[in-house]
Amino acid sequence: MFTGLIETTGTVVSLAALPSGVQRLIISAPTLAGRWKLGDSIAVNGVCLTAIFMGNDAHPGRFAADLAAETVERTTLTSLIPGALVNLELPTPSGSPLGGHVVQGHVDGTAVIAGLIPLHSDLDQTDWRLRITLPQQLLAQVIPQGSITVDGISLTVAAVHGNEIEIAIIPHTYHATNLHSLLTGSPVNIETDVLAKYAQRHATHAAAAEPTSLTVESLIARGY
Repeated sequence: MFTGLIETTGTVVSLAALPSGVQRLIISAPTLAGRWKLGDSIAVNGVCLTAIFMGNDAHPGRFAADLAAETVERTTLTSLIPGALVNLELPTPSGSPLGGHVVQGHVDGTAVIAGLIPLHSDLDQTDWRLRITLPQQLLAQVIPQGSITVDGISLTVAAVHGNEIEIAIIPHTYHATNLHSLLTGSPVNIETDVLAKYAQRHATHAAAAEPTSLTVESLIARGY
């Protein structure tokens, strides 16, 4: 499990197809050197990946991960180019403070940045307003003041306007994540709040169930 509090950023070294057709992603993350081992989970732009063996590794600050077909289809990872900045987070140890919110690393889909606007002229200290255009199927799982994960970052939805959401970004988040490297039109990975998913599923099943008729006779029959 993750919390959406980005520990560090890394850079893409390469993304290439293996002879088997599997896409292998290699990330440079010097600040994570020695903190992960073979088989560990690492969230890359919000996608839970498995660190794999790289052979005779002359670069201990790097890790590799193979992308499953589902990951290729559902996320933005195959659009990454060498040098691209990515958000990284290691799993949260049991008993640690949660910080952001419960993030599974299971991306629900991709969205597009509609704008990232500074609210003041001092770009080092200003807050920012992030606007994202969401796909229709995710809108029912997003509410104002609810949690959402954007490229692995735990954020709070400030407002919803049709299929567009607004998020307030503080200076620390802007500078410490990949947000400062993204442009209008950039695709991002979205994971909605897991609690919202269960609520939507419950509501859908409840709406599909046959309505029950509550009458005096039915109450008497049940012993009331």
